[in-house]
Amino acid sequence: MRRRWVISGVTAVVVVLAVCSGLYVVMNSRSYQVAGRLVDRVETEEKVVALTFDDGPTARTPDVLRALGEAGVRATFYLVGADLAARPEYGAAIVGAGHELGNHSYSHRRMVLISRDTVRAEIERTDAEIRRAGYPGPITFRPPYGKKLWALPHYLADHDRTTVTWDVEPDSAGGAARAAIVDDTLAEVRPGSIILLHVMHGAESLAAVPEIIHGLRARGYRFVTVSELLAPG
Repeated sequence: MRRRWVISGVTAVVVVLAVCSGLYVVMNSRSYQVAGRLVDRVETEEKVVALTFDDGPTARTPDVLRALGEAGVRATFYLVGADLAARPEYGAAIVGAGHELGNHSYSHRRMVLISRDTVRAEIERTDAEIRRAGYPGPITFRPPYGKKLWALPHYLADHDRTTVTWDVEPDSAGGAARAAIVDDTLAEVRPGSIILLHVMHGAESLAAVPEIIHGLRARGYRFVTVSELLAPG
């Protein structure tokens, strides 16, 4: 009898570990969520790519806009609602330069193991700031740290919102030098790729942008916003 209890206990531990492992994989997956539409890249033979920036706006915003303006490229900025509320002039400048705004939550918290009401507040408060910045277009959502589990995907699905992750992230580990960021991006991009860069905080990432644009254009790529990448046809 005791042996049977020991075996049952071991089985229970194995099951719990397997469930936790599975939840961890789902939470961090860049290509899957439990409900709604998630896009990490678009299947296409056309050489198009979306350049996206997370976080901010910060004091680096004018430098980012200058680099994009000189290259003639439109990008998608996934902004944090609290930062946008604190620096509304930067949000307006991004919109005025013709770029797209996306929702990156209000507080940049990990949106797992939280209530539906918290999810709603994080998203809707940021949506309101994005509209105040003057952006009139569709607003896609990118979860902070790429993490999502249950409440967030179901809220987005219920409101017909698209989750946008990425398939190229050359600077996410932190500490990467400009040359490495450029080389990794050029090596990993495919038609329909979504590139994630953290230019609002990283000087090396910002410095890499002109070289990434030049290198991809030399290979025949054209830059579009996320909404343009997702558009049918």
